Amino acid sequence: MATIVISAYDVVNCPLAGGHFWVYLQYVLGLRLLGHDVYWLEAFRSKGRTEEEAALLAAFRARIEQYGLANKCILYLAYGKEPSREAPADYLNMTRAEAEAIFARADLLLNFHYAISPGLLTHFRRTALVDIDPGLLQFWISRGQLRVPHHDFYFTIGESLCRSVVAFQDGGRPWIHFYPPVCLEHWPYVFDPSSKSFTTISNWDSSDWVVDGEAAYENTKRVAFLDFAELPRLTSQPLELALFMRTERDMAEWKDLEQRGWHIRQSREVAATPESYQAYIQASRGEFSCAKRSYVKFQNAWISDRTICYLASGKPAVVENTGPSSFLPQGEGIFRFSTPAEAAEAFAAINADYERHCRAARQIAVRYFDARRSLATLLNIALSKPGHAQGSDPASLQARAHTMEL
Repeated sequence: MATIVISAYDVVNCPLAGGHFWVYLQYVLGLRLLGHDVYWLEAFRSKGRTEEEAALLAAFRARIEQYGLANKCILYLAYGKEPSREAPADYLNMTRAEAEAIFARADLLLNFHYAISPGLLTHFRRTALVDIDPGLLQFWISRGQLRVPHHDFYFTIGESLCRSVVAFQDGGRPWIHFYPPVCLEHWPYVFDPSSKSFTTISNWDSSDWVVDGEAAYENTKRVAFLDFAELPRLTSQPLELALFMRTERDMAEWKDLEQRGWHIRQSREVAATPESYQAYIQASRGEFSCAKRSYVKFQNAWISDRTICYLASGKPAVVENTGPSSFLPQGEGIFRFSTPAEAAEAFAAINADYERHCRAARQIAVRYFDARRSLATLLNIALSKPGHAQGSDPASLQARAHTMEL
């Protein structure tokens, strides 16, 4: 049994995002099913709002207790937006010495916090960065917009990343593709032919922009969905979006979308907790979702952690095409579209043989995204090599990963 620390990002400070909690929980649950001892590590960003922050911490602690992590969570304080190079000094639920003792005996840090303190990394024997923003992360690094400290291994969910980032000067990091995990034991097949709407859950306007010199583009789900705003007029399939909306412009666009035939709900009302997030997905007929422009632009076959949850639940997915995939099927359980007409055709095909596509969706999750297999492969690479990966052959590591997974 290995001791593994997972460094999550921005979960405590986002109490209304049940899906964001699931991103990291899939790894925790999957690793525990493999018999490993798992700790959750996270920076809590403090702004000095005592009562508000006490409520955030209480809600988070209650949530992780439900998953057996009450004594396996390590929270440290972070101040301001700029990352510190020094190891954190202030911990919320244990002493610094106690936290660093756990780090010292850990076999591996799985890090999702790209701007983690280099000083914190030095307390671990082995470190692995997990990239869940393929293409975008390498772009940030190449343009000097993000400094990622050295890790021993670099894993990515970007299938064709090695080809898509040739133009990026990201320091020559040897990226290893792995299949993002879903814990099938916690996401069972749910077949309900009476379910009506294809749905998704998303932030609407996160104010994210990709800036490259003098060029820039808005990189939000807002612009992605607005490109397909006329879709309800092409299909009789009910479409529902559970969105995090808050500004006056958001509310105006909500009304406009409903006038075009969409059904809009507030995500915080239907998916604020891990349990409600799962229930919403499993009550859906399937998923319809667009991708942020960066994922379409970088063409590395990105697939959302949310989509994998739909697939595991036996819910067919109709999602925007993010590049050629060597393994994702087309037209059996998952349909990847580039135009509104293609999306409408996908709904018709699924509804013509709904149960077959539901079973196909589940089989995609079982074959490719099973947390036990995916994480066993990742650990086999990260734990069987020396603590530093310099000199390792990325192609050999990648071939080894795919051979083991398939």
